[in-house]
Amino acid sequence: MQIIAVRREHVRRIGLLLLLVVALVMYRLRFRWIPITPGRMYSRKVGLQADREYFQLDGNKFFILGGSMHYFRVPRAYWTDRMLKMKALGLNTLTTYVPWNLHEPQRGTYNFKEDLDLQAYLKLANDLDLWVILRPGPYICSEWDLGGLPSWLLRDKNMKLRTTYSGFTDAVDAFFDVLIPKVASFQYTEGGPIIAVQVENEYGGYDKDEKYMGYVQEALLSRGIVELLMTSDNKDGLSKGSIAGALPTINFQKLDSGLSLLKNLKPGKPKMVMEYWSGWFDHWGGNHHIFQEGILNTIAALLNEGVSINLYMFHGGTNFGFMNGAQDFGTFIADVTSYDYDAPLSEAGDCTKKYFGIQELYSKYLEKELSEQPTQMHKSEYNTIRPKEYIPLWEVLRQLEKPIESERPINMENLPINNGSGQAYGYTLYNTVITSGGVLRSEQNVRDRAQVFVDGRSIGFLDYKFVELTIPDATGKRNLSLLVENRGRVNYGDKLDDQRKGLVGDIFLDKEPLKGFTIYPLEMKTSFIESFSALQLNPIPDKPTFPAFFYGILHVESLPYDTFIKLKGWEKGVVFVNGMNLGRYWDIGPQQTLYLPAPWIQHGSNEIIIFEESIAGKTVEFVNRPDLGQTQHV
Repeated sequence: MQIIAVRREHVRRIGLLLLLVVALVMYRLRFRWIPITPGRMYSRKVGLQADREYFQLDGNKFFILGGSMHYFRVPRAYWTDRMLKMKALGLNTLTTYVPWNLHEPQRGTYNFKEDLDLQAYLKLANDLDLWVILRPGPYICSEWDLGGLPSWLLRDKNMKLRTTYSGFTDAVDAFFDVLIPKVASFQYTEGGPIIAVQVENEYGGYDKDEKYMGYVQEALLSRGIVELLMTSDNKDGLSKGSIAGALPTINFQKLDSGLSLLKNLKPGKPKMVMEYWSGWFDHWGGNHHIFQEGILNTIAALLNEGVSINLYMFHGGTNFGFMNGAQDFGTFIADVTSYDYDAPLSEAGDCTKKYFGIQELYSKYLEKELSEQPTQMHKSEYNTIRPKEYIPLWEVLRQLEKPIESERPINMENLPINNGSGQAYGYTLYNTVITSGGVLRSEQNVRDRAQVFVDGRSIGFLDYKFVELTIPDATGKRNLSLLVENRGRVNYGDKLDDQRKGLVGDIFLDKEPLKGFTIYPLEMKTSFIESFSALQLNPIPDKPTFPAFFYGILHVESLPYDTFIKLKGWEKGVVFVNGMNLGRYWDIGPQQTLYLPAPWIQHGSNEIIIFEESIAGKTVEFVNRPDLGQTQHV
């Protein structure tokens, strides 16, 4: 009998334990998210739903802890590393934009290969058990040139971007006909990681066409998007950017403004911050923005309110090449090359103090121990190099294809190149002949900055601020050249339609418009840079001729590691490594180094080419820490 009593007591204790387990499960169902992951097999009958106060995924309560990371800002070789660090932070969802301008660089010509292989990116997220919120645009903002819209749209003088103007919608339809079939099979109900798709981006702050959001929504639905649709807006447009059939989400940084916005969301629906701005971006001539104060308190407050959160950015990456955006709210300012964003994961993929603070917070919220500190990527200091050869721009011109002859200036986008798609990025050189001196007037037709030369000698600059320049008197014919730089198109605001670059109208010498131009597009594509191997380079003299391309070799005898290029003594230009465009540098800062990822370095000799506009330094340094400039708290 004693044995039976012991057994009964044992059964009773097991029963109590089971009741406790059930109670804990019910508590988590009511107050916490269920860690459903893409790699596991489910019925996949019902995707993400938003018809209650909380999200449901296939009938289970679900909470989104997301992070933004853009495949086009990160070398493909590092996608896995960054996603694993995302998971180690406690995130379950990756959000990404889709940059139309990179995927369709020329009208009707598409690129979804290598670093732009979106399908590979989605598959990797699925393999690593991350859900995906896809933000396909067509407009993405993102401090990206023209908000991700291709510049060839601006060849149409009547173009009305982000409206139902047929010239725009025809182009969007053609792009979506290619894009959406590539991603539709990665939707949740098809066994993939995509649980939601965003309709456009922050349209409430633009709001130029009441029919436009409906058009974009239908463009997604009619091509096979079946998952939950969302919109995303900030304080300027939450009331105008929503559309029936899509869940509205909000963007903000400070808690007070965020709580105010949350009150404006519809009751009885899940609340989500699509962009909790974890940092901020930088522009040339400013400071490096950092955001620290109150970030953990804000996230904790949102978690306590049951609000799903997406960190924008989790990992910013880099505006490689000429892809940085700009702002113009009365004054044009271009963004820097780095998109570090003071995000939890740095530009080079390092876990920051902010990362570990958020990780600790999420660990408590999820009631589980998260991964220990992920492996940090080693950074290397390579030997300083001293470029010994160069070639002036004027000599390179002879190697280019036949220039364009035009009586009047032609803006970049309307140049007759690239199969009728014009010039998108880089510089354009406009040459003409003058027979007198006088005052050169831009009439604000220089976009964005022109270095002016007379017979190859620089006499100054024209830009938004400096609109006049005196040309000394002389007899006879002289060559007048304007090297115009596209510093980046505005990515946000009402001026998207006014982003044509180069010379967008007449330039006047005194009161007469200049005529008879020879125009050289200087896009500086990889093929152009690689052609330098066939050119006759010159030893660098004590006083080089500018602008010029300076040539050096970095020897790497070990396994390549990430590094940062420091250009002390150089003024302004672009750096290419093995033909890859790392982006712009400018001594006005804040950014003082350029990120060079290891996958772009090879064992042995590495070709370094620097296009410098005005002043060349003697050396090029490779350091193991970034210098993003003097900091300023947001």
